[in-house]
Amino acid sequence: MGSHTGKVICVGLGPGDPELMSVRADRVIRGSKHVAYFRKAGRAGQARQIVNGMIGPDVAEYPMEYPVTTEIHFSDPEYNRQLAEFYENWAKKIAVLAETETVVVLCEGDPFFYGSFMHLHSRLQGRADVEVVPGITGMSGCWTATGIPITWGDDVLTVLMATLPEEVLAERARDADALVVMKIGRNLPKLRRALATAGRLGAAWIVERGTMEGQRVQRLSEAEAVVPYFSIVLVHGQGRRP
Repeated sequence: MGSHTGKVICVGLGPGDPELMSVRADRVIRGSKHVAYFRKAGRAGQARQIVNGMIGPDVAEYPMEYPVTTEIHFSDPEYNRQLAEFYENWAKKIAVLAETETVVVLCEGDPFFYGSFMHLHSRLQGRADVEVVPGITGMSGCWTATGIPITWGDDVLTVLMATLPEEVLAERARDADALVVMKIGRNLPKLRRALATAGRLGAAWIVERGTMEGQRVQRLSEAEAVVPYFSIVLVHGQGRRP
């Protein structure tokens, strides 16, 4: 890696509002000549939309389009095979480019917090110099949108994925002081049942598109059956207070 003149910089874009991006992230993006980002086929890509107006027309763009959708369940071996091949192919392309150029990879939220870049990061080790610019997490933007502190005193914050089995969600929610649930989508009915079982449904909030245009904050018990992908459920802690 020492002979390389280029490198890979993954930039955390924050929760969605471009004004919540770091000064460093803004500087790196505006100075970029090669920009890569994940997106679903046929979509503009959330990461790319956040930086609209920041990337010049002469910049080379590399949309990394996921090969699979929810049509294949993530537990299917074929799902994992296609994704592994996808990440490996893009790691190779980016590593070759990074031998002589600086490649900026865009990532919503913070790259090391459930970010897709982690799958490239592990594959780029030994192939390219890699730098990561941290960002405000989506969950931070969402709990701020509720106007209520998420944790107090010695509260323990638990972060769950709604893709977990219903009984696991219920058990974890029952034992949590403060709770954040991500990856909701079509798992919302299951999550509602789990929170009801845990006795936490009445205290739960859902934030749709936190910090972005169309943001919506409401009690989960009052929410519609279908919510956008960019939605997070929160149960605020009630811990020790002076």
